[in-house]
Amino acid sequence: MKFPPRQDEVSTKQLDRVREICSRLPDTVEKLSHGEPTFFVNNRVYVMFANNHHSDGYVAIWVPVPEGLQEQTIQADPVAYFFPPYVGKQGWVGIDLTEIGQAELQYHVETAWTLKKMATARRSGPSGSRNPP
Repeated sequence: MKFPPRQDEVSTKQLDRVREICSRLPDTVEKLSHGEPTFFVNNRVYVMFANNHHSDGYVAIWVPVPEGLQEQTIQADPVAYFFPPYVGKQGWVGIDLTEIGQAELQYHVETAWTLKKMATARRSGPSGSRNPP
């Protein structure tokens, strides 16, 4: 009889998938935030890893999605995508890593990186200083 992999083996494998993609994106920094590996670009979070957060059962990431696509994304595949706590109200989506392939994962991570990189560029003027509000 074959037993399912232990939770820590699943989460390690899934975190490795995320790290492999994030490590290829320029200016990415990984830090622990709220006890989980979190990926930043220019001091802005673009991927939060969530390993069974508050016993929700997911080995997941939380990522921002383009404005207006949160509900559509979750409705398209409610098994793979969900409304994450805390950041869901800011338009982020939770992604169950055991339910998506590598190409989908790469797409979502790269999209999140681009959104946060663009947000940083909008905040800065041509010289890199902040524009007045």
